Amino acid sequence: MIKREQNLPPETPRLPAELIDWLRKPVARFIHFGVAAGGVLLLFTIVALIIANSPWSAGYLRFWETEIGINAGSFEVTRPLRGLINDGLMTLFFFVIALELKRELVVGEMRNLRVAALSVCAALGGMVMPALLYLTIQMGQPGQSGWGTVMATDTAFVIGCLALLGPRIPQSLRIFMLSLAIVDDVGAILVVAVGYGHDINWIALGLSVFGFIVVFGMRRLGIRHMAIYFAAGLFVWIATDLSGVHATVAGVVLGLMTPTRRWVSDERLHSILNQVVDNPSGNDWSGDTDDRKALRLAEAAARETLSPVERLEMALLPWVSFVVMPLFALANAGIPISITGMGNSVTVAVFMAFAFGKPMGVIGFSWLAVRIGLAVRPPELNWTLLAAGGLLAGIGFTMALFIANLAFGADLINDAKTGILAASVFSAVAGTCMLFLWSSRSKRAMPTAGGS
Repeated sequence: MIKREQNLPPETPRLPAELIDWLRKPVARFIHFGVAAGGVLLLFTIVALIIANSPWSAGYLRFWETEIGINAGSFEVTRPLRGLINDGLMTLFFFVIALELKRELVVGEMRNLRVAALSVCAALGGMVMPALLYLTIQMGQPGQSGWGTVMATDTAFVIGCLALLGPRIPQSLRIFMLSLAIVDDVGAILVVAVGYGHDINWIALGLSVFGFIVVFGMRRLGIRHMAIYFAAGLFVWIATDLSGVHATVAGVVLGLMTPTRRWVSDERLHSILNQVVDNPSGNDWSGDTDDRKALRLAEAAARETLSPVERLEMALLPWVSFVVMPLFALANAGIPISITGMGNSVTVAVFMAFAFGKPMGVIGFSWLAVRIGLAVRPPELNWTLLAAGGLLAGIGFTMALFIANLAFGADLINDAKTGILAASVFSAVAGTCMLFLWSSRSKRAMPTAGGS
């Protein structure tokens, strides 16, 4: 069954080369580079801002309001293009976030409860303090209901900022910030479900719950075909959307339900591959022969040595990072920029909550959790690094824009978006500069420490 190419030594097995490899391999390296997703997201944000402040602004805004859907006689289901992106494609974003959280909880750093508690408490502080600061500024004003906008941290931009510094910062800070951002995003979507849902359609909600039960039942029965789960997930999404609960909640729940246990062990895989070698192909490839059975078995075994969480993350993460999130930025980040608008009440409240409320909450709740013994701080993760991480947590771009669209009316939405963009730029620059200064001082101090 397995034939070695004559021009390759036995110790270097690989697939045959194709002309497309000259493009595929550089693209694959780019996708796996940590700063790439944040860079693409930033590029599309800048493009959206340029178009929104150009002569093409009116056409740009009309384009995202284009109605798309199904219209058959009296049956009509339509939604603006921006709504399809925000409610439909962003469900994939939250699904991937939930997959990452599930993996961290089961097989990652968050298995250690006290280590995980540090990120969870920091995320909690990073949600509570900005919301309180925002409400303090906006109490009794028209923008009061926008408190949920300032609670989330943008995972892609934070990881992109950390990637700029490479190995000069400890891995523990990356893990802390990734865990914080994931918990933060899940908390934000719960806020969306509770604070910004519509009137509940209990029949649709019941159908949604029934769909989750069906998915759980398929897991217990051992069904592994992804197409069947996709169909069930689509049913759950539609039912959740009709229920009045925000449809992206379906992505979070389905992600947390995804198994982290693989079906085929390495030992079983090797045993099955040996069967492939023991059943070399003959001249007749038709029919249900032993060699074809062995090959199909090996194909399934190789696929199932990865857990469903790993397989789905590998399949969806590039699409979410380089298609879904850039499209979201292109559809939502385009706002007319006015210097005089920077002093608007909502803009100031959003900026203050992200730029100052976030680091105050992250540091304050982290210190309290360590102080009372609820959490443990890794030795290399000092308070200076945590303060820099707190500043970076003020980058609330993707989720903040997402919630702002739900929380604000047409009269205040641009003010809120201006505050989000200003705070994100400030937090990214301040946090990155603080980490750069820390790494420079640490590098200068190393020879002194070594010579003492």
